[in-house]
Amino acid sequence: MTQTPWTPFRRLALAMAAALPMAALGCGGGRGTGEAGVRPQPASAEETLDELFNLTGLFRRLGRIAAGPPLPFVGDYAFMAGRGDSTIVLLGLSLDNRALGFTRSGPDFVARYRVEMGFTPGDGLPLRYVREEQVTVPSFRETQRLDETVLFQQAFLLPPGQYTANVVIRDPSSSSFSRAELPLEIPAFPPGSFTAPILVYDGVPRSSIWAEPAVLLNPRGMVAHGDDSLGVYVEAYGLQEPRTLLLLVRDELDRQVHRIEIAFEGGKDVEAHTIELPGEATALGRLSLVLGEGAAVKETAALVSFSRSWALTNYDNLITLLRYFGHEGRLDALRRADPEERAPLWRQFWKDSDPDPTTPENEALDTYFTRVAIANQRFRDEGGQNGGWRTERGEVYITIGEPDQVYESLPGQEPRRISWVYNDYRAVIEFTGQIGFSRLRMTPASRAEFTRVRGLVRQRDRVPG
Repeated sequence: MTQTPWTPFRRLALAMAAALPMAALGCGGGRGTGEAGVRPQPASAEETLDELFNLTGLFRRLGRIAAGPPLPFVGDYAFMAGRGDSTIVLLGLSLDNRALGFTRSGPDFVARYRVEMGFTPGDGLPLRYVREEQVTVPSFRETQRLDETVLFQQAFLLPPGQYTANVVIRDPSSSSFSRAELPLEIPAFPPGSFTAPILVYDGVPRSSIWAEPAVLLNPRGMVAHGDDSLGVYVEAYGLQEPRTLLLLVRDELDRQVHRIEIAFEGGKDVEAHTIELPGEATALGRLSLVLGEGAAVKETAALVSFSRSWALTNYDNLITLLRYFGHEGRLDALRRADPEERAPLWRQFWKDSDPDPTTPENEALDTYFTRVAIANQRFRDEGGQNGGWRTERGEVYITIGEPDQVYESLPGQEPRRISWVYNDYRAVIEFTGQIGFSRLRMTPASRAEFTRVRGLVRQRDRVPG
């Protein structure tokens, strides 16, 4: 099966199977959906940076099944009533092209991956299911994308109960694989019950309990601030009379930011609604979508970031992390903006700094934040609290990139000297410092040379102030 890479502008182009393999496993209870409570305080700039490039840990804290390199993925499970006493379990996985091993096939590039899915009940034998998929893209550039470009989805029909779910993704052309597992409670849906809010890119309501679901899950549950709407799908079962369910949207400080009343007619075995929460109904950071009241309440976590590609959820920290990006005048305007002005100003900033508007990602910002992460790791031991990406070597690396040659003075020689050579700019940037003091600084001549090269970089990239 050829699977079309997904983009935000081609959401329904995904070719997906919705087979419902039956599993004869033991019965049990229902899945815990979480409870509203005290939300964490906004992260510091350094915590934001750590989270920015540790998406695995971030999504695990949101309750997702997630694994890191070499084949990173994020997944989520959704539950709906199935035929008889069984429950439909939908698994959605999100991958990016760059993790896959592409090879040329005629004019295109092709990658294959294998997904091994399992459910192990507490008192029974594991159920395992395997699918192999193929992804085809038209250019090498597409193979390097870091955003969510491939969606995988599989449905199962299982008895309710306690399980350990696991997912393994393998590259058939090598020994590379990534694995993750998650404790799972698969709920039962008696008459009068309803699902948790299910985050989707698209959803067509089912007309019968016997029908297969026609939804495309949003496994990350992540949307861009002020731009994307957040799709939510809800089903209710066997309601005897009309009923209204209250859907509350709360931010990470547990403040209510939106409220929707979902009206059900009743008198049907299944009744479903697809809701679009507009961008202005979402707040930066973790969101809790709370459906129902009292003991029957169901909750789902979502994430609102400045971009679909990176987990940046704190406005002030975003401005801090962009200190070397250029656009100083516009960054200053963003810094001074009132809260209600920030979303449109950020969208304009994104548009103006995007070197290729034909793609959904902003390549300049992707490159910038990748360099920030590398510099923060590489120079972490230099400069104490102002180490990592804040050092002068970090500033040069983030602005210009990897040097073509690096020269360093002999061990024990005073003062310590390191020279970075950039052939394209015919520039040598020299850093110096005393042995025993880890912080290195540009020499005055090199600071002037760096200023010259920075101007050339911005002129090349058309970065206005």
